[in-house]
Amino acid sequence: MSAVNIVDILKNLGESSGFASVHWQQIVMLVVACGLLFLGIAKKFEPLLLVGIAFGMLITNIPGLTGDNALFHSEMWFSNGGQINYGEVLLHGGLLDVLYIGVKTGLYPCLIFIGVGAMTDFGPMLANPKSLILGAAAQLGIYMALILAIVFGFSGNIAASVAIIGGADGPTAIFVTKTLAPEKLGAIAIAAYSYMALIPLIQPPIMRALTSKKERMIKMDQLRTVSKAEKIIFPIAVTIITCILLPSVAPLLGCLMFGNLLKECGVTERLSDTAQNALMNIVTLFLGISVGATAVYSSFLTFDTLKIIGLGLLAFCFSTAGGVLMGKLMCWITKGKINPLIGAAGVSAVPMAARVAHNEGKKWNPDNYLLMHAMGPNVAGVIGSAVAAGFLLALF
Repeated sequence: MSAVNIVDILKNLGESSGFASVHWQQIVMLVVACGLLFLGIAKKFEPLLLVGIAFGMLITNIPGLTGDNALFHSEMWFSNGGQINYGEVLLHGGLLDVLYIGVKTGLYPCLIFIGVGAMTDFGPMLANPKSLILGAAAQLGIYMALILAIVFGFSGNIAASVAIIGGADGPTAIFVTKTLAPEKLGAIAIAAYSYMALIPLIQPPIMRALTSKKERMIKMDQLRTVSKAEKIIFPIAVTIITCILLPSVAPLLGCLMFGNLLKECGVTERLSDTAQNALMNIVTLFLGISVGATAVYSSFLTFDTLKIIGLGLLAFCFSTAGGVLMGKLMCWITKGKINPLIGAAGVSAVPMAARVAHNEGKKWNPDNYLLMHAMGPNVAGVIGSAVAAGFLLALF
């Protein structure tokens, strides 16, 4: 082989590689993706999803992966006024385009909610129905963030997608955003899961600022025992009532309650085990990497992304404050029988928020055991965020 041919081969190889078309924004995105991988792996910030999201972001922003080589084609999903040609996606889309169908159709969030339902014990909430009030109050951040997002210039549908971050529920945030603002899915999902991982840092200062030492030391009475019949009837009743009132939330809430029924009915142990483990793990793999693929540099590196991240933090803070303030009101009404700290667990990050409330209570009173009391508002928050999602979908 002549020297000329070798030079031509090397020249063609260089022109066909990603180095010939590298853009500085892609380099920034690769750095961001590696940073998120560090947080997920080294710091264990929501690793089960954050690692997948970060790797999806990494692989979709690699220079040279364009045209036929691209794994994700954003123009197939975010152009044409939201009209999706699924035949085109299946015939000419990349690997991540095919996986993203499960996000766009809402399949992945609903399947995850089956697993979440199978892992959730609504017993503490049924033992203390007042927990529902705390779970509802902790959705304050959703509505405050909705107003602020509109004030900051977002359209109604994007504002609703940003606001749902305040529910501290990743699958719900994805379910709403894939319908109302799919082009912002990457930023919203990353913000939602990052802040969920930071709950132990975000919530305690707010809890301490809004409560007195005397309130934080309150010990609560032991919860009553909830019967098996109550636990079986509850998911059936909630499905019927809520889905009649808010049909748009039927897929999400219905799957949550179906998973819980598998757990509580006592005759589907194998299905419950599958939902909690195999199903959750498989769907989490597909969900994370396909959501991360939407964080394409051209749409992610914008001022809107910074506003989304900032508003997401405010939403978390308002939700925590809403739950704690409602807890203080209930403490006053019951003459000191409710510790306001459990109100912070009304965000639906199960069971992390409940653990944070429990640990904060033990700091001030070593004999205080608030975990089961906090689990009531915590699981109520799961229902509350799903209902809020249904309201926003119906509204926008």
